[in-house]
Amino acid sequence: MQELHLPWLELSVIIPLVGAIYIKLLKNRNSAYMQCVILCVLTLICALGEWIDFMGLRIFEAHDHWDILETFFHRDVFVIDELNAPLLPLAALLFLMMVLSTLRTKLGRFSLAGTLFSEGILIATLSCREPWMIIALMSLATIPPWLEIKSRKHSTGVYTLHMGLFVGLSVIGWWLVPKDAAGIPDTTSSFAIIGGGMLTAAGLLRSGIVPVHCWMTDLFEKAAFGTALLFVTPMTGAYMIMRIVLPIAPPWALQSIALVSLFTAVYAAGMALVQTDSRRFFCYLFLSHSSLVLVGLELLTPIGLTGALCIWISVGLSLGGFGLTIRSVEARLGRLSLSKYHGLYEHMPTFAGLFLLTGLGSIGFPGTIGFIGMELIVEGAVEVYPFIGMVVVVAAALNGIAIMHAYFRIFTGTRHVASISLNARPQERFAVLTLTLLIIGGGLIPQPGVASRYHAAKELIAHRHVKIEPVIHHKTNKN
Repeated sequence: MQELHLPWLELSVIIPLVGAIYIKLLKNRNSAYMQCVILCVLTLICALGEWIDFMGLRIFEAHDHWDILETFFHRDVFVIDELNAPLLPLAALLFLMMVLSTLRTKLGRFSLAGTLFSEGILIATLSCREPWMIIALMSLATIPPWLEIKSRKHSTGVYTLHMGLFVGLSVIGWWLVPKDAAGIPDTTSSFAIIGGGMLTAAGLLRSGIVPVHCWMTDLFEKAAFGTALLFVTPMTGAYMIMRIVLPIAPPWALQSIALVSLFTAVYAAGMALVQTDSRRFFCYLFLSHSSLVLVGLELLTPIGLTGALCIWISVGLSLGGFGLTIRSVEARLGRLSLSKYHGLYEHMPTFAGLFLLTGLGSIGFPGTIGFIGMELIVEGAVEVYPFIGMVVVVAAALNGIAIMHAYFRIFTGTRHVASISLNARPQERFAVLTLTLLIIGGGLIPQPGVASRYHAAKELIAHRHVKIEPVIHHKTNKN
């Protein structure tokens, strides 16, 4: 396998992990905040560096010089390919934007060291291809939110139950899948079917698919909004399904996942429409969009998979910015109720514009980054089951209505009186401008991104067949 020119992957993991220890030792909050911003910028530069370096190689996959785990697993562990290449800078950007938008008055409730630790674990997860390492890293990532909920003196029962079940299903499921000496799973074994089913259940649980979604609403209720947002927005559950489940699952199992995800998309969209709390509203809105990503991922058609990969990027940008906007408003006024009008537009025109732009971008409004992805996923869904395309449109329509309803409730309807300025700070304006350029730029010039996602979709489908067919042929010849 070809190597990158510099060890970008390792640096993007090591910088936030070492930085978390350094930030934890600092006593001055303002100094810790500035150092955290610098570390997040350095991590983003490394993540962008690996993406640019990888694009210059013009190959499907590559690895770094420092892959020390290769001697243990006897194969490359941290690998960059066309699936995760854009996900790494996207994750680093989300963490930077979240830290930048944090008010100094909220630093006591938002752990900077914990955020950097979570960023390092997330980037390691998204750059990992070894199933055992993915399971271990995703299990480790569940600890910081649990510690935060515990520190706030809330009950951790719901979160512990679901994440414990996720870890158990993941470990037992992959242990049950038979592997040969080279580590290639035997997909024809009955144990592989049982293990694959458990891994599928683990991936769906981590993605918050109905009916195992209550841990996500519980997380948004009890943890800091920023912590919950950074835990769910990168969609590591979908990444686990792509890396572990997709290569071994039969087509009927993947289509079943698509149907369950489709139901979740419509259900969550309907729930978002009737929520009266801003956090629960965002949680259900995100669940609906992330379920649409899973629908496309499991269709196994180039068009549908391309649409899902495009929506994956657009949801990360759009709903990441959407959640950032709600968090910034909450930081000034506290938890928002959608049962009454707040009339905040005069005081927060910048946030109002970003709220509307990111919300419409998430549902695929023309001219935004999500438009092409939504069109592709509808077309890909129709190829498999004609009615699925109609249901996807219904889910998007419900989400659009819910977003406009929330916009009018928060920013219009009355006149809000405030004795201090509530508008965005310079750091927040920078975050707003960055997200705006990416969302609109990706919508006006979609061809590079769509072409990259389409090539990645074809390669992923081809690699799935390469892994499964030799095992099937071997069993057939043996019999």
